[in-house]
Formats: sequence, structure tokens, C-alpha cells
Amino acid sequence: MEEKREIILFISENSAKYELSKKKVCSITPISYRTYKRWGNSHNLYDLRKGNNNSSNSLTASEEQQILEICNSTEYCNLSPNQIVPMLADKNIYIASESTFYRVLRKHKLLAHRRKSKKPSRKREPASHVANDSNQVWTWDITYLKTSVKGLYYYLYLIIDIYDRCITGFRVEEKQSSTLASEMVQDAILKRGAISNKLVIHSDNGGPMKGSTMAATLDRLGVIKTFNRPSVSNDNSYSESLFKTLKYSLKNPLKPFKSYEDARLWAEDFIEWYNRQHHHSGIKYVTPHQRFKKQDKKILDNRKKVYELAKMKNPNRWINDNIKNWNRINTVYLNRRKDQIEGHLA
Repeated sequence: MEEKREIILFISENSAKYELSKKKVCSITPISYRTYKRWGNSHNLYDLRKGNNNSSNSLTASEEQQILEICNSTEYCNLSPNQIVPMLADKNIYIASESTFYRVLRKHKLLAHRRKSKKPSRKREPASHVANDSNQVWTWDITYLKTSVKGLYYYLYLIIDIYDRCITGFRVEEKQSSTLASEMVQDAILKRGAISNKLVIHSDNGGPMKGSTMAATLDRLGVIKTFNRPSVSNDNSYSESLFKTLKYSLKNPLKPFKSYEDARLWAEDFIEWYNRQHHHSGIKYVTPHQRFKKQDKKILDNRKKVYELAKMKNPNRWINDNIKNWNRINTVYLNRRKDQIEGHLA
């Protein structure tokens, strides 16, 4: 009981001394934060749990050894306890439950990959980038546009700047091509006045994205190229979000396109609307063009004044003291890492 008091005192003192949460201090002690709270709320620190660990139902040493021998035998070495126990039962053998098998293996540090079982590959973190201004990080992808001929599609190539959310480049084509994509990127860099050797372009792992022509073009321009992890579309979330807006927008026609020209004209109209009229939720409901021209700060400051005046006129209508947060977003992340989130909170 005295030891429990010392642990509680240690957590409380160090939390106050170093201005850390008690949860973080608990991480360097033998107890969890949940246990700390339970001890703190308890009137006494006696262990009130019934029974003890020396149960007569415990495995004998020979039974434990038998489990180890079975799990490491040629017949069962590549199987999990969830498979081994039922197979033993089919032979009219029962030694212990699946959870007991796991506990014994864990105790002897054998709860790993035995014999020929393949060790799982650890997924690497996705490429992470930070944008504090326009023309620093772009992402791009290709989506399908239906035609009036079943099984045939037009392909809409789109580049988006993650900072201001402007669509910086596009093409409508009848095929997917690394050459066409590289031409689109070069045109977009020229039109936006981007400095190519300070630009990151992120995409998925499709053929046009990783083709030799595209790779050679980006290398020649000095552009940093990064890609999704294999089979992980969420690494390119800005392009995925753009495609969702495109497909569910009222601008999207309900019927397939009858011709290439119809598809191209529609794409031009959509992009004009998206850049100049669409109030984007990710940038505090200003338009991408307003943010690109750095007009958003003035607009957001004005909204803040409008809300504050409304609160002064009718304070009873405001349940919380604070008005809606209209502060400008100054930093945008692509695949934000855990340490970037913690650093921001700190």
C-alpha cells in the first residue's frame, strides 16, 4: 500500500513540476493512467480483488511443456492456437483453451512467427509535406468521365494546390498517358508562375504517374515527386476529395457525355466554378481564387466582426462564449505525421 502512495505522489508531483499531463507521466511508471485514476478515487489502497494467482486450476509444468512441444512440432508449427486447439479436439485431445496456449507462448517469447511463416512487412509512413503558401505542394490524379458508349470513357486529369485548393492544371483525354500528363504539368507550372525546383508534386502509383516520360520531365524541371504507398488511396486525400466534389456537384451532368468536345467544355466550366465560386470548407469557406490572391484574410476578419456584432446585439442566442472560429489557416499538411500534430497542440 505504501508503494501505491509513492507512485501516486510521484505522478502528481512530476505532472505539476514539468507541466505534463498525468497520462504522460503514467507512461514511465508501472501503472496505467486508468489505474492511477482508480487508486486516486479509492478510499483505501488495499487490494480488494477476490482470490489469488495461485489457483489450483493452473497448468502444471508438464502441461505447459506439452503445449510448447505441440506448438513447435512439424505438424503444428505454422498454425495459430485458434487452429491447433480444434485440431487436437478432433483427435480427442484437450490440454487447454486457445487463450491459455497464447499465454504460454507469450511467456516463453514464442508468440511470433515460427518456422516458415512469413514476417509481416511494417508499413512505412506516407510521404508528408507542409505548405505555407501557394505553389509549394500539388497533388494530381485521373478520374473517369462516362461516354454514351458503354465501356468507353474519357479521362479527366486534374492537379490541385493543397494550400489554396485551386485546380492548377487539367486535361480531358481519350486515354491515360504519361506523356500527356507531363505536358499538363509543364503548362500548369508556366501558367501559375511556380518555381519548379521548390515544388512538390504528389500522386498515386498509376502508370501515367510513374511513367518514364513523366519522371524525366519532373527530374528535368527539378520538381520533387512523391507517391502513395501501394494500395493506399488516402495518401492522396486532396485529389480524392476534389473528385468527390466533382461527382456530387450540381455541375456534374446526370447523363454520359456524347462527345469529347462536350466533356472538355464541361470540364472548363466546372473548373471555373470550382476556382472562383465554390466556397471551400477546407479553407474556411472562401473560394480557392480568393485564397490564391490572398484576399481570404480580409474576408475572414470581416466575418469575425459580423459575428461579434451579432453576439453583442443578441447575447442570449450564443450558448457558448466564443463565436465561430474564422481564423485563417496558415499551414496545410499532406499526410500529417503524428509528431506534427503533437507539435501543433504543444
